[in-house]
Amino acid sequence: MAIRILITDRNLNIVGDPLDQWTNLDVTTRFNEPASGSVTLPAWSGIVDQLQPGRRLVVVRDGQVWAEGPLEVPQDYAWGMETEGGPGRVTVNFTDDLAIIAGYLTWPIPAVAWSAQTNAKRNLVATSAETIIRTLVNENCGPGAQVARRIPNLVLDTAAGIGSTISATTRLEPLLEACRRVAVWGGGLGFRTRVEGGQILFGCYATADKTSTARFSAGLGNLRSVQYKMSAPTVTHALVQGPEVEAPASRVFVERSNPMSAAAWWRVEQLVDGPAENDTNGELTAAGNEAVSAGSAPVELATVTVDIEDLQAGRDFDLGDRVTIELPTGLEVVDRVRAIHLQATPDSGEYVTTLVGSPEATSDPGMVRLVRELGRRLGRIEAR
Repeated sequence: MAIRILITDRNLNIVGDPLDQWTNLDVTTRFNEPASGSVTLPAWSGIVDQLQPGRRLVVVRDGQVWAEGPLEVPQDYAWGMETEGGPGRVTVNFTDDLAIIAGYLTWPIPAVAWSAQTNAKRNLVATSAETIIRTLVNENCGPGAQVARRIPNLVLDTAAGIGSTISATTRLEPLLEACRRVAVWGGGLGFRTRVEGGQILFGCYATADKTSTARFSAGLGNLRSVQYKMSAPTVTHALVQGPEVEAPASRVFVERSNPMSAAAWWRVEQLVDGPAENDTNGELTAAGNEAVSAGSAPVELATVTVDIEDLQAGRDFDLGDRVTIELPTGLEVVDRVRAIHLQATPDSGEYVTTLVGSPEATSDPGMVRLVRELGRRLGRIEAR
């Protein structure tokens, strides 16, 4: 095991010596979501002095950056004569730079001050999903944003030239939520940040089909747990309606459906409030497709896998890749890598596990769906 932990300032310059006295490290990176991590250290003054607001933490594993980002809780200190002794211990919580981007909203007119905003919507029409995501980040918190809204050192990475052509409308929506929605509509893109040359680079990437090479099963020794549920669909037919207009006869209605799911189970209709007054740019169709996709796939999968010598996270597969899970029943299920979890101590070494499954695999599916749906509805109310 070769893990180094460094502290940098907000301008990405290394501060002090490496924190080589850590006793526990726990890092989870997630597909299209901010990472989370913690590290526990002895609270010597030379260590605590580095752990200040505005600082960043870098985890280097086998010579490669595993995770990097700002400190969320620079110092969580504990001491007890019987339990700690010495100087006590300090626990540091950190994240990655997607967490900073997550703090922004999509302004309808990003080029002007908040006091000059109107009831307009931000429309991005008939372009690639990657371009839409990059544009939203650039104009709300990147180098194209107003000076006060720019994230220091954040720039756009080289374009990958990926994503299908779509249209999107947004207004005062959480920025990362808008990016995730566009990524799904555009073919399942991934996006992330990385640090290079004193800059934080935001970019998109194409996920890979590793279903033939990245396989997990009890027999291979790399499958630790499985939760698999097949249930009836919650949506087979999305009935999309555009916003109300002055002439009721001009209101647009679009229907999207999954006939195979309806035939295998039964018809389930859901009313969807569309984000646009018409479907000229395909926005009502996209909203209907999203509702059908979320509700008519009755398989929920959550698995935990573990690294083995022949198949390792970050080397043989990565976040967003599609892999194959062989259930003990013999059934094979294909799904995405949603999170990669690294745990390490100097005594016991590393333990890397991977979460594979549905988008809601990390927590209670019903609650996650409810929260996301409420968020979308609130965004649509703001857009009216």
